[in-house]
Amino acid sequence: MIRIGIMGYGNLARGVECAIAQNPDMVLAAVFTRRDPAGVSILTPNVPVLSADKAAEMKDDIDVMILCGGSATDLPAMTPRFARDFNVIDSFDTHANIPAHFAAVNAAAEESGHIAFISLGWDPGLFSVNRLYASAILPEGKDYTFWGKGVSQGHSDAVRRIPGVADARQYTIPVPEALDRVRRGENPQLTTREKHTRLCYVVAEEGADTAAIEQAIKTMPNYFSDYDTTVEFITAEEMAKNHSGLPHGGSVIRSGVTGWNKECTQTIEYTLKLDSNPQFTASVLVACARAAMRLSARGVTGCRTIFDIAPADLSPLSREEMLAHLL
Repeated sequence: MIRIGIMGYGNLARGVECAIAQNPDMVLAAVFTRRDPAGVSILTPNVPVLSADKAAEMKDDIDVMILCGGSATDLPAMTPRFARDFNVIDSFDTHANIPAHFAAVNAAAEESGHIAFISLGWDPGLFSVNRLYASAILPEGKDYTFWGKGVSQGHSDAVRRIPGVADARQYTIPVPEALDRVRRGENPQLTTREKHTRLCYVVAEEGADTAAIEQAIKTMPNYFSDYDTTVEFITAEEMAKNHSGLPHGGSVIRSGVTGWNKECTQTIEYTLKLDSNPQFTASVLVACARAAMRLSARGVTGCRTIFDIAPADLSPLSREEMLAHLL
């Protein structure tokens, strides 16, 4: 049995807990929290909830620690710290900062003799693998990534921080015309604005200036200013009824040409449609924990990414079962 620890207990961690229950070769060993452990109730019976400060005391009882912090401030410090005591998994998703995060985690994991997998999930993660496969297979072509329709948790949080906003959900939506052009193999040059739109549902505080809120959203750099953004003000009741979930998804598409005269257009597309973004991301992390355990048993140390996981190491099936049923 692979003994899993969970660091943090929010939406992602609850998804990890559920995914562990679906994998018969895994067991949840402990949950660690920065909150008061007495106030944290988990789903799995007879599993301790402990202070994050006590994690190192259980380093001999946990095979892989899955870190469920945020990419902005938690994981840059958390992953190197815990890689000193555990094999670790994280879902760091700030694409531009992955090389620096890799370097910091690699130094800690190499020094301690552990293995650390970073930036796992679906993007970065499964979408990354599909971009790699597709570009290797179709060297003359272009990659396109479309996200949504789905809730962007980071963008929603950015809207909620605007003065006068009581609650908000932000949906990222692919532009249908752009998606159709890519699928037809046109290989268009697309700007950020031409690929996606953004739709914000906002609950304003009583007496708030809704025009000022809308202007603040639409002009927010790095989040909305480069997109066509629609803002709709709704009631708290409407928000609870219609926007309480966290759906997401998207497509990775590569369109390329083959043949001596490049006469054939070939398109590879990988699509996800997710009822719950955190639950699906958690399922990826748990499968990768199995691979981390196997690579660690072979003596592999340091930081790794999903590019370093052989497909067979993700699966609980034997090689004979994979050959008979999956190949």
